[in-house]
Amino acid sequence: MTDSEYYRNKICIVTGANSGIGYAVSAELLKRGAVVYMAGRNPGKISKAAEDFSSYGDNVRKLVMDVTKEKDVREGIARVKAEAGSIDLLFNNAGVGGTIPFDRATIDDWRNIIDTNIWSVIYGVSAAVPIMLEQGSGHIVNTSSIAGIVPPPFQALYSLTKYGVTGMTECLKYEYAEKGLRFSTICPANIATPIFNKGIDGEAKGELRIPDDAYPADKAASLILDRVSENRGIIVVPEEPYTDMWKGYVLGEPVIEDELYKMARQRREAFEKGGSYF
Repeated sequence: MTDSEYYRNKICIVTGANSGIGYAVSAELLKRGAVVYMAGRNPGKISKAAEDFSSYGDNVRKLVMDVTKEKDVREGIARVKAEAGSIDLLFNNAGVGGTIPFDRATIDDWRNIIDTNIWSVIYGVSAAVPIMLEQGSGHIVNTSSIAGIVPPPFQALYSLTKYGVTGMTECLKYEYAEKGLRFSTICPANIATPIFNKGIDGEAKGELRIPDDAYPADKAASLILDRVSENRGIIVVPEEPYTDMWKGYVLGEPVIEDELYKMARQRREAFEKGGSYF
């Protein structure tokens, strides 16, 4: 089966679809012939994003739901099933970032990032799995992060949530393999998206400052869909040099340890000067 055949006419839900990776994945899915429900909590933003793809006609559809609310997610996914007849792929992509010293984080910061990055994934998976089991097929793709397989300093809150997403998705990959369900985890490094000017609460914080080494979102989306169609479990984006970094961390290579300590010093200095890492 080719990449395009894997997605052609498939019913897909993409959360966090109004910007960033979710927007780019939606665009790439449409190019590959999928029917895409672009999901988000802000009706205006989702409508505007969907209008960008009006040339795809009925293949692009809007789904308004707040992924931090279980009722919203269950009802939204149920609406898609009722309208489209099936759900072939669910991309649990919505999320927020967070690079902050541990001792500056409030309990509200912890709640905000856990609600968006962990509970939203749990809600989505819990709502979709019964539908996919009834179908006998389906693919759930959860967005984690490179911080969900390698622990960056000053990202304890973020890394907690992303390690959780990675671990849960990998467990489910093996648990449901014989039931016809597939699970993949996207682990992006720096991707050129608006996440870099958003706080833990998901709101924009000042000027957008994307790192110089950020990978283009459209290229990331293309790579993601290639690897999802190959039924990859953990999908590192971009693959180089981050796949080697991940393997080196797992093997305890001193060069990777040194790099993480260096990163800690750089970020600590930035915060002590009253700034932020990005």
